[in-house]
Amino acid sequence: MKILIDTNIIVDVALERQAYLEESEQVLFLVEQGRFQGYISASTFSDLYYIIRKQKGREWTMEFLQKLLTYCQIATVNDEAIRVALSANFADFEDAIQYGTAVVNQLEVIVTRNPQDFPVETPRIMTPRQVLQ
Repeated sequence: MKILIDTNIIVDVALERQAYLEESEQVLFLVEQGRFQGYISASTFSDLYYIIRKQKGREWTMEFLQKLLTYCQIATVNDEAIRVALSANFADFEDAIQYGTAVVNQLEVIVTRNPQDFPVETPRIMTPRQVLQ
């Protein structure tokens, strides 16, 4: 299964957010083990760097992002993805870009802690717990 991993899942792992850490870590572990094909939106990388660097520092953040690239693929954010995002009815434009990226890259699932932020049926929107079941 091809999954787009939403920003919040990766931030949970990087910043060790206790309420969400275990399930988010398990999702990344399953991708690392090859059970799922994990994708991260190209636009997510700058967001991750900005958020994580504030707490973990530049060096740690760069190492973390490089490790992600050893088992996750980059999902292209192109003209078509942005056009899909602009035409989608999302409250948050960053979520709309995630959606457009998943559509354009033909990904089956968006894994997020906030499924309510994705008012679509395709691709499927799943929480880490749902993916793990």
